Amino acid sequence: MPWYDDISMPALLRAARRTYGTAIRSALEDAGFDDVPRNGVFLLASLARANEPLSEIVKYLGTSKQAAGQLTDTLVARGYLERAVDPADRRRLTVTLTERGSAAARAIRGAADATDAAITAKVGAERIAQTRRTLAALITLRTPEAEPG
Repeated sequence: MPWYDDISMPALLRAARRTYGTAIRSALEDAGFDDVPRNGVFLLASLARANEPLSEIVKYLGTSKQAAGQLTDTLVARGYLERAVDPADRRRLTVTLTERGSAAARAIRGAADATDAAITAKVGAERIAQTRRTLAALITLRTPEAEPG
């Protein structure tokens, strides 16, 4: 029996997440971005990947609005994000990546891509595709609206 058969799924997911986290933290440190807060990685990567408003990204962050606001404030103060008045609706603020934020997001993406490539080399593309389907099914157990219609 493989060693992982006796370990709970939550424990396996936590350890797998740590593998990505370690690679990303190392890449950020190597690139000179050692002051990115823990949840800042998710926020920066999400802003770089999707052109969604911050309010949509915060829904997936899993923190309170207050904590997300504090995280945003920290990232603005450290030069990763910039706030500006939305020209289409002056009552709203937009949050965008600065050049520093974009560079940090590239480091994050590079570390995630390198980890993806390493695991794909180990188990093959079909197993990775199946793992993605399984994780997506797990996500939709909690958030059925995430499932495509």
